[in-house]
Amino acid sequence: MAQLRHPPGGRDARIMLGAQFVDRAGTGVWAASSVLYFAFVARLNAGQIGLMLGIAGMAGIVGSPLAGRLAGRFPLRSLLAGCHLMRLGVLCLLPLSGAFAVLLPAVAVMYVGDGAAKMLEMLFATEVAGERRSTFRALSRSAVNAAYALGAGIAAMGLAVGTAGAYRALIGVNALSFLVAAAMVWRTREPLGAARSASRPARTTAMVPRSPWRDRGYLLFVLLDTPMNLDDSILKVGLPLWLVNRTAAPHALVPAFLVINTVLVVALQMRVSARTEGPRRAARVLTLYGLTLLTSCAVMAAVVGAGPWAASAGLLAAAALITLGELARSVSSWELAVSLAPREARAAYLGVAGMAQSVQRSAGPPLLTGAVLPLGPVGWLSLGAVVTGLSLVQRRACERRLNALRLCGPGEPSQKPAVGISA
Repeated sequence: MAQLRHPPGGRDARIMLGAQFVDRAGTGVWAASSVLYFAFVARLNAGQIGLMLGIAGMAGIVGSPLAGRLAGRFPLRSLLAGCHLMRLGVLCLLPLSGAFAVLLPAVAVMYVGDGAAKMLEMLFATEVAGERRSTFRALSRSAVNAAYALGAGIAAMGLAVGTAGAYRALIGVNALSFLVAAAMVWRTREPLGAARSASRPARTTAMVPRSPWRDRGYLLFVLLDTPMNLDDSILKVGLPLWLVNRTAAPHALVPAFLVINTVLVVALQMRVSARTEGPRRAARVLTLYGLTLLTSCAVMAAVVGAGPWAASAGLLAAAALITLGELARSVSSWELAVSLAPREARAAYLGVAGMAQSVQRSAGPPLLTGAVLPLGPVGWLSLGAVVTGLSLVQRRACERRLNALRLCGPGEPSQKPAVGISA
């Protein structure tokens, strides 16, 4: 609580944390009620809902690099407030029509705005918090997880009523969160680093690629970072489906996975982040993440054929292990994304780095349902082994790139050496 009152970055960081809390509370309401709204109010069938969310998820991948490109040209604060207002406008269109042809582009634009807003928040924190960005990231994740829980609780009350009016009221709550978040963002001051970046084109030396798309070393980092985000899909998709289809654990245990995740993130994120500050530590954490995920996969494979109590205990332990891996990965990925990027083109580089999470959200569930789950325990063990191997490759690539960058301070690469190397 003391850190929340006095976060790295002072007043502006505190306001931004509040804006994130409000935004994610509204998002929690929407996440818990949107599928049922589309089914019972908009009268879409399951195929239409799946297609719409799949296309929207792919569209959301564009949001992060688009925001990164714009952040190099326009004020960061204005862009972020504009993202919130854009999502507000699109959300207000949903109750006006239940036609699939209207809902599909509207939801796709919302996903683009979501990806853009998250990337801009990341860039804002990087500029405001400076070398203490890992601490800010930990505070942000604690606040965000608490906000999601609050949003889900609000949604539960509306879903209990179950009328079309109740569903529309939940949409109104989410819309209000966008409006309040935009107003709070507007109260902040433009970060000095972001303002300088927006006022002139990014300076690059001859050895620094003008675009992250030409930087093979950084693209390799982003490519390998995508499977490092699989813990999200495993927790939300793989673990519940595994419980229902292949174990004797009671179905009522499924909500406990998210409860464990939320509680552990809120309680432990600050402590974990304190042990992962700096790019060198962040790179070493990658190995720990791979081993933790491998252990959780082994536990899930082992509960097949076990009794209800043993299966329940094993799955709860797996959920806890996945969350511990997530705690370390969330901070280390961000720290490395910033540290491996040249300072002069940071906005564009972070925009590309933000694609890793979006791609995983689109590709992760099909991977689990189409390849891992059908193979049974072998599928889980194979997934854990592959992710562990990739984590070792990622660590080695990051350490080589950090050595080439010759860090002049925690997370601040020198401008002199080449950064367009192949990692």
